Amino acid sequence: MNRFVLAAVAALCAAGVAQAEVTEQDLLNDATTTGDVLTNGMGRDLQRYSPLNILNKDNVANLVPAWAFSLGGEKQRGQETQPLIHDGVMYLTGSYSRLYAVDLKTGQEIWQYDARLPEGILPCCDVVNRGAAIYGNNIYFGTLDARIVALDLKTGDVVWNKEIAEYKEGYSYTAAPLIVNGLVITGNSGGEFGIVGEVQARDANTGELVWTRPTIEGHMGTLNGAESTMTGTLNATWPGDLWKTGGGATWLGGSYDADTNTLVFGTGNPAPWNSHLRNAGTPVEGNAGDNLYAASRLGIDPATGEIKWHFQTTPREGWDYDGVNEVVGFVDAEGNKRYATADRNGFFYILNREDGKFVAAYPFVKDISWASGIDAEGRPIYNEDNRPGDPSAAADGAKGEQIFAVPSFLGGKNWMPMAYSQNTGLFYVPSNEWGMDIWNEPVTYKKGAAYLGSGFTIKPLFEDHIGSLKAMDPNTGEVKWEFKNPSPLWGGVMTTAGGLVFTGTPEGKFIAFDDATGEELWSFQTGSGIVGQPITWEQDGEQYVSVISGWGGAVPLWGGEVAKEVNFLNQGGMVWTFRLPKQLASN
Repeated sequence: MNRFVLAAVAALCAAGVAQAEVTEQDLLNDATTTGDVLTNGMGRDLQRYSPLNILNKDNVANLVPAWAFSLGGEKQRGQETQPLIHDGVMYLTGSYSRLYAVDLKTGQEIWQYDARLPEGILPCCDVVNRGAAIYGNNIYFGTLDARIVALDLKTGDVVWNKEIAEYKEGYSYTAAPLIVNGLVITGNSGGEFGIVGEVQARDANTGELVWTRPTIEGHMGTLNGAESTMTGTLNATWPGDLWKTGGGATWLGGSYDADTNTLVFGTGNPAPWNSHLRNAGTPVEGNAGDNLYAASRLGIDPATGEIKWHFQTTPREGWDYDGVNEVVGFVDAEGNKRYATADRNGFFYILNREDGKFVAAYPFVKDISWASGIDAEGRPIYNEDNRPGDPSAAADGAKGEQIFAVPSFLGGKNWMPMAYSQNTGLFYVPSNEWGMDIWNEPVTYKKGAAYLGSGFTIKPLFEDHIGSLKAMDPNTGEVKWEFKNPSPLWGGVMTTAGGLVFTGTPEGKFIAFDDATGEELWSFQTGSGIVGQPITWEQDGEQYVSVISGWGGAVPLWGGEVAKEVNFLNQGGMVWTFRLPKQLASN
């Protein structure tokens, strides 16, 4: 530890800042306590709703900057993190697997941890990190070389450091861990490299594995160091040995439903993308070609890792419509406990929280082409003519028939989290209106190499906008209002009891909207694109709001014609923190 860090820690101690251990009860209450933010999602149900109303529609125009903190160095790229707040300190992760502790009153750095990443890491979609988790006296976060690290909250010293998977095979890790009952629960990344998705649970104190649950059928789970049960049934929905490299990465992490004691994790695309190769190039009868449990949501027992239920949003997936997007618990207009999830495939799903059963689905983007709708069982009604063609049926065997599909493979909604408002009963969904030329190609698995079997070019659908923030009624699917943005939306959303909706744009604008009408009430130019996740908390009787600014993520890397349209945007790495001064709160 350097002299500066020692001095900063000593100053905090002298000022009387005494950190209390974070307990399971603290995590359980995170959505309702206002002086801290202990979990990614501002509560493990991921509603991203704050009960604070000091800041509201009448006074948000008086929100002013309190301090800004630069992540420093030459390491920029995309900054997709959500900060955490605990005992006078902000904890935030940065690109290239960095973690910072910052004094909440001054914005001064207390300590910094910089993972020493090896050569040859294989992140598919930028060098981002989406956040950390706090429990006991430690903070936990994942690194791009597929490791999970526990650090001391006060000093930043390493408590333990464990491997999730072998990075040389294409594995990485970018999500915020989830902590439930003293277990640190993680997923994995690497679906474009033929890895196998998995959820792991570790003892928070020691880092030792408690259980593992692979997401692709045929693979064995473990419990307390011994084999437990197989995921699914071998070769029930996968032919031959393709399940061994079947994808289904759990790259966005999960949520926890305390009412049913269930972890909910989404799974990514099956590998390879070429659905004809995964199913021998012929039509599949019944559900035999579904390729479970890729492109699905899984309900998992947090104590044992056993799968309680599954719901597959895109069976026999062939467009890279990952099923990882967050699953948010809420209560509908009739008092039923439900889940909501806005899928990459363009449909907004409602599921029953007890068993994951399908309730309803609504399109939330325009001109969906790959399916005409969702049937009564929750399965897509495919437009098979809009499936990329089989290369083996082509005259030269090199490229299948190219089609134009909507949405693009980056999805009607990608990773960026939506928010639910208990104030309005609406979900606020950051979405994008785009499509893609896509075709299939022959491909052979090679460890550590891309395993797609597809080519693609993303194109915008409309001249005036790509990004679209939609206020959706989960009871009817009706869009109450819409904010259109010229470039793709790639940042998270937050709602408050003060009637506000916060999000940011790639153009650098941080905006507060009226939750009922969509009227823009306040904005601030942060200087770089916002692809991070906003938070709010109460401090000394005042309400604060914070967001990280720093353009990057998948769009500049994979965005095709869209990427060319946003190549003027500047990178950055700055946390902006705002406050509503007490004397202006009543204005």
